[in-house]
Amino acid sequence: MNAKDLRIVFMGTPEFAVPSLRALVDSGYHVVAVVTAPDKPAGRGQQLHKSDVKIAAEELGLPILQPEKLKAPEFIEAMRELQPDLSIVIAFRMLPEVIWAMPRLGTFNLHASLLPQYRGAAPINWAIINGETETGITTFLLNHEIDKGAILGQTRVPIAPEDNIGTLYDRLMHLGPSLVLETVERLATGDVQPMKQEGIDESVLKPAPKIFKDDCRIDWSWNGKRIVDFIRGLSPYPAAWSPMFRDGQAVNTAKIFAARFDTSLPAAASGTVATDWREELSVACADGWIQILEIQFAGKRRMTVHDLLLGFRDIDAYRFGE
Repeated sequence: MNAKDLRIVFMGTPEFAVPSLRALVDSGYHVVAVVTAPDKPAGRGQQLHKSDVKIAAEELGLPILQPEKLKAPEFIEAMRELQPDLSIVIAFRMLPEVIWAMPRLGTFNLHASLLPQYRGAAPINWAIINGETETGITTFLLNHEIDKGAILGQTRVPIAPEDNIGTLYDRLMHLGPSLVLETVERLATGDVQPMKQEGIDESVLKPAPKIFKDDCRIDWSWNGKRIVDFIRGLSPYPAAWSPMFRDGQAVNTAKIFAARFDTSLPAAASGTVATDWREELSVACADGWIQILEIQFAGKRRMTVHDLLLGFRDIDAYRFGE
Protein backbone atom coordinates (compact mmCIF):
# COMPACT_ATOMS: atom_id res chain seq x y z
CA MET A 1 0.00 0.00 0.00
CA ASN A 2 1.17 3.52 -0.74
CA ALA A 3 2.14 5.10 2.59
CA LYS A 4 0.54 8.39 1.57
CA ASP A 5 -2.84 6.69 1.29
CA LEU A 6 -2.76 5.61 4.94
CA ARG A 7 -5.27 7.25 7.25
CA ILE A 8 -3.01 8.48 10.07
CA VAL A 9 -4.01 9.75 13.51
CA PHE A 10 -1.28 11.77 15.21
CA MET A 11 -1.15 12.04 19.01
CA GLY A 12 1.12 14.41 20.91
CA THR A 13 1.25 17.47 23.14
CA PRO A 14 4.59 19.32 23.55
CA GLU A 15 6.98 21.06 21.20
CA PHE A 16 8.98 17.83 20.77
CA ALA A 17 6.16 16.35 18.66
CA VAL A 18 5.60 19.35 16.39
CA PRO A 19 8.40 18.87 13.79
CA SER A 20 7.22 15.31 13.12
CA LEU A 21 3.62 16.42 12.66
CA ARG A 22 4.65 19.18 10.27
CA ALA A 23 6.90 16.77 8.33
CA LEU A 24 4.03 14.32 7.83
CA VAL A 25 1.74 17.02 6.44
CA ASP A 26 4.42 18.77 4.39
CA SER A 27 5.43 15.44 2.83
CA GLY A 28 1.89 14.68 1.74
CA TYR A 29 0.85 12.02 4.26
CA HIS A 30 -2.85 11.81 5.09
CA VAL A 31 -3.23 12.92 8.71
CA VAL A 32 -6.97 12.56 9.35
CA ALA A 33 -6.88 13.96 12.91
CA VAL A 34 -4.65 15.17 15.71
CA VAL A 35 -5.25 14.12 19.32
CA THR A 36 -3.76 16.38 21.98
CA ALA A 37 -4.26 17.52 25.57
CA PRO A 38 -7.20 19.73 26.54
CA ASP A 39 -6.47 23.45 26.87
CA LYS A 40 -5.29 24.23 30.40
CA PRO A 41 -5.37 27.41 32.51
CA ALA A 42 -1.93 28.88 33.13
CA GLY A 43 -0.29 32.06 34.34
CA ARG A 44 -1.56 34.74 36.69
CA GLY A 45 -4.76 35.26 34.76
CA GLN A 46 -5.38 31.51 34.47
CA GLN A 47 -6.17 31.96 30.80
CA LEU A 48 -6.57 28.79 28.74
CA HIS A 49 -3.41 27.79 26.90
CA LYS A 50 -3.24 25.49 23.90
CA SER A 51 -0.65 22.76 23.57
CA ASP A 52 2.15 23.24 21.04
CA VAL A 53 0.71 20.40 18.97
CA LYS A 54 -2.75 22.00 18.92
CA ILE A 55 -1.29 25.31 17.75
CA ALA A 56 0.52 23.51 14.91
CA ALA A 57 -2.56 21.45 14.01
CA GLU A 58 -4.66 24.59 13.75
CA GLU A 59 -2.07 26.21 11.47
CA LEU A 60 -2.10 23.08 9.30
CA GLY A 61 -5.90 22.98 9.17
CA LEU A 62 -6.20 19.53 10.74
CA PRO A 63 -9.18 18.17 12.73
CA ILE A 64 -8.38 18.16 16.47
CA LEU A 65 -9.60 15.93 19.30
CA GLN A 66 -8.91 16.87 22.94
CA PRO A 67 -10.32 14.11 25.14
CA GLU A 68 -10.29 14.55 28.91
CA LYS A 69 -10.44 10.76 29.31
CA LEU A 70 -8.99 8.38 26.77
CA LYS A 71 -11.44 5.64 27.73
CA ALA A 72 -14.49 7.88 27.30
CA PRO A 73 -17.04 6.24 24.98
CA GLU A 74 -17.40 9.38 22.88
CA PHE A 75 -13.64 9.49 22.21
CA ILE A 76 -13.49 5.81 21.34
CA GLU A 77 -16.39 6.28 18.93
CA ALA A 78 -14.74 9.35 17.39
CA MET A 79 -11.59 7.30 16.81
CA ARG A 80 -13.59 4.49 15.18
CA GLU A 81 -15.25 6.97 12.83
CA LEU A 82 -11.80 8.12 11.67
CA GLN A 83 -11.03 4.56 10.50
CA PRO A 84 -7.29 4.94 11.11
CA ASP A 85 -4.81 2.65 9.38
CA LEU A 86 -2.02 3.84 11.67
CA SER A 87 -1.58 5.99 14.78
CA ILE A 88 1.60 7.81 15.72
CA VAL A 89 2.29 8.86 19.31
CA ILE A 90 4.98 11.35 20.36
CA ALA A 91 5.12 12.63 23.95
CA PHE A 92 1.52 11.88 24.83
CA ARG A 93 -0.37 10.09 27.59
CA MET A 94 -0.50 6.34 28.16
CA LEU A 95 -3.14 4.94 25.80
CA PRO A 96 -5.70 2.24 26.62
CA GLU A 97 -5.57 -0.88 24.47
CA VAL A 98 -8.89 -0.08 22.80
CA ILE A 99 -7.17 2.99 21.27
CA TRP A 100 -3.67 1.73 20.46
CA ALA A 101 -4.91 -1.57 19.01
CA MET A 102 -7.57 0.06 16.81
CA PRO A 103 -5.55 0.95 13.68
CA ARG A 104 -4.98 -1.81 11.14
CA LEU A 105 -1.19 -1.35 11.25
CA GLY A 106 -1.10 -0.59 14.98
CA THR A 107 0.24 2.41 16.86
CA PHE A 108 3.88 3.38 17.07
CA ASN A 109 5.65 5.73 19.45
CA LEU A 110 8.74 7.89 18.97
CA HIS A 111 10.86 7.66 22.15
CA ALA A 112 13.94 9.79 22.87
CA SER A 113 16.39 7.01 23.77
CA LEU A 114 17.96 3.89 22.34
CA LEU A 115 15.48 1.39 23.73
CA PRO A 116 15.54 -0.80 25.72
CA GLN A 117 17.73 1.67 27.65
CA TYR A 118 16.06 4.64 29.35
CA ARG A 119 12.44 3.58 29.35
CA GLY A 120 10.36 6.21 31.10
CA ALA A 121 9.30 9.84 31.11
CA ALA A 122 12.69 11.62 31.11
CA PRO A 123 15.12 9.70 28.84
CA ILE A 124 17.09 12.71 27.60
CA ASN A 125 17.73 14.02 31.12
CA TRP A 126 18.87 10.69 32.50
CA ALA A 127 21.19 9.91 29.59
CA ILE A 128 23.14 13.11 30.30
CA ILE A 129 22.94 12.75 34.10
CA ASN A 130 24.44 9.27 33.80
CA GLY A 131 27.33 10.53 31.69
CA GLU A 132 26.40 8.73 28.47
CA THR A 133 28.31 9.65 25.32
CA GLU A 134 25.62 8.39 22.94
CA THR A 135 21.83 8.31 22.80
CA GLY A 136 19.22 8.45 20.07
CA ILE A 137 15.59 7.99 19.12
CA THR A 138 13.52 4.84 18.68
CA THR A 139 10.21 4.02 17.04
CA PHE A 140 8.35 1.06 18.52
CA LEU A 141 4.90 -0.50 18.50
CA LEU A 142 2.79 0.13 21.56
CA ASN A 143 1.73 -2.82 23.69
CA HIS A 144 0.53 -3.38 27.26
CA GLU A 145 3.81 -2.33 28.91
CA ILE A 146 5.37 1.14 28.93
CA ASP A 147 8.17 1.49 26.33
CA LYS A 148 8.47 -2.29 25.90
CA GLY A 149 6.89 -2.79 22.49
CA ALA A 150 8.68 -4.21 19.45
CA ILE A 151 11.33 -1.85 18.04
CA LEU A 152 10.81 -0.63 14.46
CA GLY A 153 13.74 1.74 13.92
CA GLN A 154 16.50 3.70 15.63
CA THR A 155 18.77 6.66 14.97
CA ARG A 156 21.91 7.09 17.07
CA VAL A 157 23.46 10.43 18.02
CA PRO A 158 26.55 11.36 20.08
CA ILE A 159 26.24 13.38 23.28
CA ALA A 160 28.87 16.12 23.31
CA PRO A 161 30.59 17.13 26.57
CA GLU A 162 29.01 20.59 26.30
CA ASP A 163 25.47 19.29 25.68
CA ASN A 164 22.74 19.93 28.22
CA ILE A 165 19.09 18.88 28.20
CA GLY A 166 18.19 21.94 26.12
CA THR A 167 20.66 21.35 23.28
CA LEU A 168 20.17 17.57 23.15
CA TYR A 169 16.36 17.90 23.28
CA ASP A 170 16.47 20.23 20.27
CA ARG A 171 18.77 17.90 18.31
CA LEU A 172 16.64 14.82 18.95
CA MET A 173 13.43 16.76 18.24
CA HIS A 174 14.68 17.63 14.76
CA LEU A 175 15.96 14.10 14.10
CA GLY A 176 12.52 12.71 14.85
CA PRO A 177 10.75 13.51 11.57
CA SER A 178 13.09 11.49 9.34
CA LEU A 179 12.74 8.38 11.51
CA VAL A 180 8.96 8.84 11.77
CA LEU A 181 8.57 9.11 7.98
CA GLU A 182 10.89 6.15 7.42
CA THR A 183 8.87 4.07 9.88
CA VAL A 184 5.56 4.97 8.19
CA GLU A 185 6.95 3.97 4.78
CA ARG A 186 8.28 0.64 6.03
CA LEU A 187 5.04 -0.24 7.81
CA ALA A 188 3.02 0.58 4.69
CA THR A 189 5.11 -1.65 2.46
CA GLY A 190 5.65 -4.40 5.01
CA ASP A 191 9.41 -3.83 4.80
CA VAL A 192 9.96 -4.07 8.54
CA GLN A 193 10.72 -6.81 11.03
CA PRO A 194 9.77 -5.56 14.49
CA MET A 195 12.39 -6.55 17.06
CA LYS A 196 10.73 -7.68 20.26
CA GLN A 197 12.20 -6.48 23.54
CA GLU A 198 12.49 -9.96 24.97
CA GLY A 199 15.23 -11.99 26.61
CA ILE A 200 16.87 -8.85 28.00
CA ASP A 201 18.78 -8.82 31.27
CA GLU A 202 16.73 -6.14 33.00
CA SER A 203 19.48 -5.59 35.61
CA VAL A 204 21.70 -3.87 33.02
CA LEU A 205 19.01 -1.46 31.91
CA LYS A 206 18.93 2.15 33.11
CA PRO A 207 15.50 3.65 33.83
CA ALA A 208 14.32 7.18 33.03
CA PRO A 209 11.63 7.99 35.61
CA LYS A 210 9.88 11.33 35.88
CA ILE A 211 12.02 13.94 37.65
CA PHE A 212 10.73 15.82 40.70
CA LYS A 213 12.22 18.79 42.57
CA ASP A 214 13.88 16.68 45.25
CA ASP A 215 15.60 14.64 42.52
CA CYS A 216 17.35 17.82 41.35
CA ARG A 217 19.23 18.58 44.58
CA ILE A 218 23.02 18.51 44.23
CA ASP A 219 25.01 16.36 46.64
CA TRP A 220 28.37 18.09 46.98
CA SER A 221 29.95 14.89 48.33
CA TRP A 222 29.73 13.44 44.81
CA ASN A 223 32.77 13.53 42.53
CA GLY A 224 33.16 16.42 40.12
CA LYS A 225 32.24 14.68 36.88
CA ARG A 226 29.04 13.33 38.39
CA ILE A 227 28.00 16.80 39.57
CA VAL A 228 28.76 18.45 36.21
CA ASP A 229 26.79 15.75 34.35
CA PHE A 230 23.95 16.17 36.85
CA ILE A 231 23.83 19.93 36.22
CA ARG A 232 23.98 19.43 32.42
CA GLY A 233 21.18 16.86 32.52
CA LEU A 234 18.86 19.30 34.29
CA SER A 235 19.74 22.56 32.52
CA PRO A 236 17.88 24.71 31.70
CA TYR A 237 14.86 22.93 33.13
CA PRO A 238 14.01 21.86 35.79
CA ALA A 239 17.54 22.89 36.93
CA ALA A 240 19.87 21.42 39.53
CA TRP A 241 19.73 23.26 42.83
CA SER A 242 21.35 23.49 46.24
CA PRO A 243 20.45 25.07 49.57
CA MET A 244 22.85 27.70 50.87
CA PHE A 245 23.82 27.99 54.53
CA ARG A 246 25.31 30.74 56.65
CA ASP A 247 26.33 30.20 60.26
CA GLY A 248 24.65 26.81 60.11
CA GLN A 249 21.29 28.19 59.01
CA ALA A 250 19.66 27.64 55.60
CA VAL A 251 19.24 31.12 54.14
CA ASN A 252 18.72 30.69 50.39
CA THR A 253 18.62 28.28 47.46
CA ALA A 254 20.49 28.47 44.20
CA LYS A 255 19.79 26.90 40.82
CA ILE A 256 22.92 26.12 38.83
CA PHE A 257 22.72 26.00 35.03
CA ALA A 258 26.33 25.62 33.91
CA ALA A 259 29.54 24.52 35.61
CA ARG A 260 32.87 22.83 35.04
CA PHE A 261 35.16 20.64 37.10
CA ASP A 262 38.38 22.15 38.43
CA THR A 263 41.26 20.64 40.39
CA SER A 264 43.51 23.71 40.64
CA LEU A 265 42.48 24.72 44.17
CA PRO A 266 43.56 23.04 47.42
CA ALA A 267 41.19 20.38 48.73
CA ALA A 268 38.45 21.52 51.11
CA ALA A 269 35.33 20.18 52.79
CA SER A 270 32.44 19.53 50.40
CA GLY A 271 30.25 22.62 50.00
CA THR A 272 33.01 25.11 50.85
CA VAL A 273 32.93 28.27 48.72
CA ALA A 274 35.96 29.88 47.07
CA THR A 275 35.96 33.01 44.91
CA ASP A 276 38.32 35.55 43.32
CA TRP A 277 35.59 38.23 43.70
CA ARG A 278 35.69 38.94 39.95
CA GLU A 279 34.96 36.01 37.64
CA GLU A 280 35.16 32.78 39.60
CA LEU A 281 32.91 31.08 42.12
CA SER A 282 33.75 27.51 43.07
CA VAL A 283 32.24 24.94 45.42
CA ALA A 284 34.27 22.06 46.82
CA CYS A 285 33.22 18.49 46.02
CA ALA A 286 34.67 15.03 46.71
CA ASP A 287 37.65 15.21 44.37
CA GLY A 288 38.06 18.88 43.50
CA TRP A 289 35.93 21.94 42.82
CA ILE A 290 32.87 22.79 40.79
CA GLN A 291 33.38 26.14 39.10
CA ILE A 292 29.93 27.67 38.67
CA LEU A 293 29.30 29.58 35.44
CA GLU A 294 25.58 30.44 35.56
CA ILE A 295 23.43 30.66 38.67
CA GLN A 296 20.06 31.90 39.91
CA PHE A 297 19.12 32.65 43.52
CA ALA A 298 15.52 32.27 44.66
CA GLY A 299 13.46 35.25 43.51
CA LYS A 300 16.28 36.60 41.31
CA ARG A 301 17.12 36.39 37.64
CA ARG A 302 19.52 33.89 36.11
CA MET A 303 22.97 35.45 35.75
CA THR A 304 26.64 34.83 35.09
CA VAL A 305 28.98 34.56 38.04
CA HIS A 306 30.61 37.84 36.96
CA ASP A 307 27.28 39.66 37.33
CA LEU A 308 26.56 37.90 40.63
CA LEU A 309 29.86 38.92 42.19
CA LEU A 310 29.33 42.57 41.33
CA GLY A 311 26.67 42.73 44.03
CA PHE A 312 27.40 39.81 46.37
CA ARG A 313 30.47 40.75 48.38
CA ASP A 314 30.40 38.18 51.19
CA ILE A 315 29.57 34.97 49.35
CA ASP A 316 32.59 33.22 50.87
CA ALA A 317 30.73 33.33 54.20
CA TYR A 318 28.24 30.81 52.81
CA ARG A 319 28.45 27.12 52.08
CA PHE A 320 26.47 25.00 49.64
CA GLY A 321 24.59 21.96 50.90
CA GLU A 322 24.24 20.91 54.48
